[in-house]
Amino acid sequence: MSPAQPSRKQARRDALFVLYQHEVTSSPFAVLFARMKASGGYAPGEFSTQLVEGVAARRAEIDACIGEHSRTWTLARMAPLERNILRLATFELLDGATPPAVVVDEAVRLAKRYASDEAGALVNGVLGGILKDRRVDRGEE
Repeated sequence: MSPAQPSRKQARRDALFVLYQHEVTSSPFAVLFARMKASGGYAPGEFSTQLVEGVAARRAEIDACIGEHSRTWTLARMAPLERNILRLATFELLDGATPPAVVVDEAVRLAKRYASDEAGALVNGVLGGILKDRRVDRGEE
């Protein structure tokens, strides 16, 4: 029997921690996933891996999108945790496989839990702008 996959909430959290650790330590993703398995007692799931690889592959596009929609903070001024929450959520929005309301809710929840209420407001505002522009681009507004 194969081990159970973590919930999507847990998978997002795992992906966030790997993205954050990669940014602050420059450790390869494979090393970070192995450390997570050793310390957490489980291997991060397939969804976590897909999220991390997707963010890495589209990072320039994602960062440009976040920068365009962040009115008060540049990416460089954001704390690494908030920056990676936004990267993760922006990837999911661009990918389109998860309903946008779920993506935004999960990102705000992560920001409030691991950063601050103010970070939650920043994440909500930036993602709201991205969603609004995507609806306009598709002719929904």
